[in-house]
Amino acid sequence: MEQRTAVLGLTLTALVAGVMLGTTTGCNRSSDPVVVEPPPSQEHPTIGAQGEPGDLDSVMLALEPVATGFDQPLYVTSAGDGSGRLFVVEKGGWIHVLRDGERVAVPFLDLSASVSTDSERGLLGLAFSPEYKENGRFYINYTDRSGTTVISRFSVSPADPDVADGGSEQVLLRIEQPYANHNGGHLAFDPDGYLMIGMGDGGSGGDPQGHGQDPYSLLGKMLRIDVGESGVPARGEPYGIPEGNPWAEPESDEDPLPEIWALGMRNPWRFSFDRTTGDLWIGDVGQSEREEIDFEPADSGGGRNYGWNVLEGAQPYPPGSDPGDTSGFTMPVIEYDRAAGKSVTGGYVYRGSAYPNLNGVYLYGDFVSGRIWGMAPDGDGWRNRLLAETARAVVSFGEDDAGELYVVDFNGEVLRVTDSQP
Repeated sequence: MEQRTAVLGLTLTALVAGVMLGTTTGCNRSSDPVVVEPPPSQEHPTIGAQGEPGDLDSVMLALEPVATGFDQPLYVTSAGDGSGRLFVVEKGGWIHVLRDGERVAVPFLDLSASVSTDSERGLLGLAFSPEYKENGRFYINYTDRSGTTVISRFSVSPADPDVADGGSEQVLLRIEQPYANHNGGHLAFDPDGYLMIGMGDGGSGGDPQGHGQDPYSLLGKMLRIDVGESGVPARGEPYGIPEGNPWAEPESDEDPLPEIWALGMRNPWRFSFDRTTGDLWIGDVGQSEREEIDFEPADSGGGRNYGWNVLEGAQPYPPGSDPGDTSGFTMPVIEYDRAAGKSVTGGYVYRGSAYPNLNGVYLYGDFVSGRIWGMAPDGDGWRNRLLAETARAVVSFGEDDAGELYVVDFNGEVLRVTDSQP
């Protein structure tokens, strides 16, 4: 396994130790700009669907501290229930509630006794039911004590909205992991109410077991399952296969598993759906040469292959090899090299109301370099701009009920994204 310095698809020595990688990586801050690969014109996201599109040139991005003192936080999100609360996920197995920037004394969920945390393992993802206000259900992604990925459903305590019922766990899916890294970990509900799961290739380096291109493995994929939150009961137990999945009704033994939505992922650490258009944005952490952002329009129908481990970004893997016919692969909309960053963190399209200049801008960052970029369509291509140079370990972005965005610094802090332009 090759030695590398970042996390989330690199070695996790620094992550486990909590080192401030954003200030000590030796990243060349006078590097070449991010390489933008324009997709076909029919795949342009509709940025003006909510108000006037923002002005990327006028954005002056800033990060405003919200809360600190967390232990290896990995994600922040809202429950979508109008309460204004934020929920902060810690790698060690805890979820905390923030009310008006203040942490509630008792954790929302304590799963520390059930979670393995070595390397890239831990409590990695959280998604609330689209009907959480009515049903109190939420979903988590964690690695258990044996290192197996577990997707589970929990319910909130009927006695206290700030505390989960720890005894309500219902395991929906287990996926064995051959190594301790590249677990993926993110969960999100798509616009149709189905649960999307990002799964890494299973680890080591270079995908030695070929999971990314293996149609019979759930590793190295984007998965889409029906957990009964789509308005109708799930077809199957403990979960069903959405009728719209590309291989929901396999026609032969050669068809991929029905849970698979997309293939060819290395480590889709963070992804998001544009809350206005339904477009899907995926940040897939690279191996040794390229980081990438993949884009999928809301009406794509799935079934795409993003190329790993034949390609890394749009480049042959291993470097210098002959990838053969690549016409069946979907290329990234953004890729960048090691001079710009070393571990991409997928973000969100801004759909809040506080900062009009950000409307429709896709924000994403890099865990190692601490950089944050913004991207928006520009004519027949894409416009990309570096918005912030930070000393933060940008491990995740997050979105609140109103569509305002946040950044999670792995070193223990949650920050609000602002546009400081007067």
